[in-house]
Amino acid sequence: MEVSVNITAEILQLIASIDEFKGRWQALGAIDRDRLTQLRRTATIESVGSSTRIEGSRMSDAQVETLLANIEIEKFSSRDEQEVAGYARLMDLIFDSWEFLNVDENHLLQLHSTLLHHSTKDERHRGAYKTLDNHVAAFDEQGKQIGIVFETSSPFDTPAHMKALLEWERDSRQSSEMHALLRIGVFIVRFLAIHPFQDGNGRLSRALTTLFLLQSGYEYVPFASIERIIEANKDGYYRALRATQTSFNTTPDWNPWLVFFLRTLARQCEVLARKVEDHRVIQASGLSPLALEVLTLFEQHSSLSNREMVALTGSNRNTLKRTLSSLVEKRLLMTEGKGRSVRYMVAP
Repeated sequence: MEVSVNITAEILQLIASIDEFKGRWQALGAIDRDRLTQLRRTATIESVGSSTRIEGSRMSDAQVETLLANIEIEKFSSRDEQEVAGYARLMDLIFDSWEFLNVDENHLLQLHSTLLHHSTKDERHRGAYKTLDNHVAAFDEQGKQIGIVFETSSPFDTPAHMKALLEWERDSRQSSEMHALLRIGVFIVRFLAIHPFQDGNGRLSRALTTLFLLQSGYEYVPFASIERIIEANKDGYYRALRATQTSFNTTPDWNPWLVFFLRTLARQCEVLARKVEDHRVIQASGLSPLALEVLTLFEQHSSLSNREMVALTGSNRNTLKRTLSSLVEKRLLMTEGKGRSVRYMVAP
């Protein structure tokens, strides 16, 4: 597979800014272990929720959080819950074992199997390449297919196309002739053009993005969700993919996708830098560890009751009540309602 990327000034600038953040992360990320744990937990919930919603799930972050808190039960009543549980399982595997996951064909099939571990509908084809066409189609408001947007690789051609792509990724990584961020971006857009699996291709591509970034030294990735940024720009995500993928029929134009991909990664750096700086400002205010933990809850929740915060923090109800009163006095939180119905939210 030959790849020729037109390196524009914007691409150079985006790579430089991302790599600068990568270099600063060791100092920027020098915050307490509890805060890093909270950042990773928040990012994981956001990633799982966003990546599955991009594919049609209707579960909110709050529902995802509740499900993950009870995931050991392994009883999932809907396909949405099964997909959320599977994506969470895959992300845990990547975060815990990324140093040992060489993305050859065997590992790729295992990752796909993990992704669909809880999906009863996908049991027959998990961990195996597709056996039926899965072209990207357009549908009308009634759900009727009205045309093919993009033709993916046929089931017959898929094994050969994936072999070529995986060999290119391995050779490109070993030669270091292409910057890691460009290599990852090229792999992802080609992977999605092949669409090698019957289902789960989009979710797996986003998990692979995280895996490749970790393996390329971008150690901050678990602490800010790439998927959340893509979800917020879903139309642009699909337009960039299609613009590059449709060019494969003539002369490949990698730039529409690579620019979107790099902008997404640059935005991830901005989000994480802001979260770390916000934490430093709050720490400087002399708040208690419980107060800091309470404030981080509002990164995921627009409002919370006293009872909900007791459950989330595991703290004593009276201690939490005093902490909340202090945060309201400092105008960091505000209340809505009275008595048992009172809810707390971040003050403007």
